[in-house]
Order: sequence, then C-alpha cells, then structure tokens
Amino acid sequence: MTAQTMPLQTMSPLYLPPSLTRFKPRYVTFSTWLQHMPFAYDLIVAIRPRLLVELGTQYGQSFFTFCQAMQENDVDGLCYGVDTFQGDAHTGADDENVFRTVNLYKNTHYDGFAYLMQMYFSEALHHFSEETIDLLHIDGLHTYEAVSDDFRTWYPKVRPGGIVLFHDVQARMMDFGAWKFWEELTAGHETFTFNHGFGLGVLRKPGGDRATDAELVRRLFDTTPGAADALRAFYVHAARHHDMLRQAEQKAIKRQAALAARAEAAQPG
Repeated sequence: MTAQTMPLQTMSPLYLPPSLTRFKPRYVTFSTWLQHMPFAYDLIVAIRPRLLVELGTQYGQSFFTFCQAMQENDVDGLCYGVDTFQGDAHTGADDENVFRTVNLYKNTHYDGFAYLMQMYFSEALHHFSEETIDLLHIDGLHTYEAVSDDFRTWYPKVRPGGIVLFHDVQARMMDFGAWKFWEELTAGHETFTFNHGFGLGVLRKPGGDRATDAELVRRLFDTTPGAADALRAFYVHAARHHDMLRQAEQKAIKRQAALAARAEAAQPG
C-alpha cells in the first residue's frame, strides 16, 4: 500500500496528515503503541506542545515518537518521560539495562529537549506547575485504581484546553481497568476513542482558545455524524500503511544480508 492508495477520502482534500507524507519511524520496538504512531506524530504537529509529560515510558516507543515529531517539525517544547524503569505487575520486572538503553537513545538523538525522570509518578508531580502541561500521556499501571489516581493527581497540571492521552482503553485482560475508567470519563468530558491497537483515549480539558484549534483537533471533537468513524478509519489504515512499510524494509534488509553472505561465501580461499 502506498500513500496514493490510502483512503484519503476520509479526510478533507485540504488536510493531508504529516504522518502520511513525511513520517518514517526512527525507533521501533515491540509495543501495541506502534499502531498509534501516525496519530501521535500528527497530534504533535497539530498542538505543538511546549510541555509534554508521559507517565509510563518503559522501552520508549510512544515517547520517542513524540520526540521525533517535535524535532522534525521544529516544535519548541520539552518532553519528560516519567518511569521507575523497573517494570510493574503487568509488564513484569525490568532490569537496569532498560533505563540505560532508553536513556542512551534519548541522549544520542534528543538531547537538549527530552528528559527521563527515573522515579514514581507521585515523586515527579511537584516538579510541574499547575496548568502548564499541554500534552499528558497516561500509560503506567493499568488497574482501575492506578489509572484513576494518575488522572486525579495529574489533571490539575494540564493547561485549560490541553490534551490527555490514555493508552489501552480497550484492553480487557488480567486486572486491567483503564477501559472502565475511560468509559466513566467519556460521560462527562470531551473525548475521542481509537479502538485499534488496544485502544487510545483522547481527552480535552475544558477552556483554552478553541478558535486556534488545528484541523486535526477540530476533527477529533467534531460531533457531525460519521466524522468520528471516518477519523478512526483513517488512522487504522495509516497504522497498516506504516506496518507494511516496516515489513518491506525488514525484508529488504534480510535480502541484502543474504546476498552479502552469498557473495562472501563465493570468495576464493
């Protein structure tokens, strides 16, 4: 599938998402967040956050997608990833190499605007002032109690009109409760839900200057019948598009390696 064959009819002819035209992921690890990378990239371009905070970074898939979008689109902002990097009851224990690896990649590619805070979320809380965070990503322990507590304690730090992302809002396994808390939030907040990739919830805090909303933000919270379904469909196809590109690239790398190995084996002596 090429960019030309993607279902652009789901978008206005005046809006061509940057993830479709210029996004090539630099950092890819095993994660259900892979399917939300195109949206994450576009969201950064749309809201151009001056302050981004992620709660639950682990291997860095979502964090480095945000950082890449900031860097490539000259967004003048700061990114903070908060995590103990020790794992939790759902992910299992992580050894100290996880933090070292993620921190090395961060220092190599995004030094100067991206920072990792190796601590509990509650410890990081006092480092941020009220109503200053433009984009908050909640992706820590996924029990109902943990997600609701993360939202309750960090929501005052989000600026009026700011965005809060919730990962895994469709994951119904083990004792995951993000889905249940998300269902409760949708009843009293302005929200949008992506159902693919274990789900991603998008919530906008009341307030802010809505007149300056970017095209993507307007579409996220457009109540016109069919608008939400069209946007969901587009990002499902965008995820598949990038997945196919990654698979093609991996096949090309393997093919080149095989050719090189055969060439080396054919050398005399």
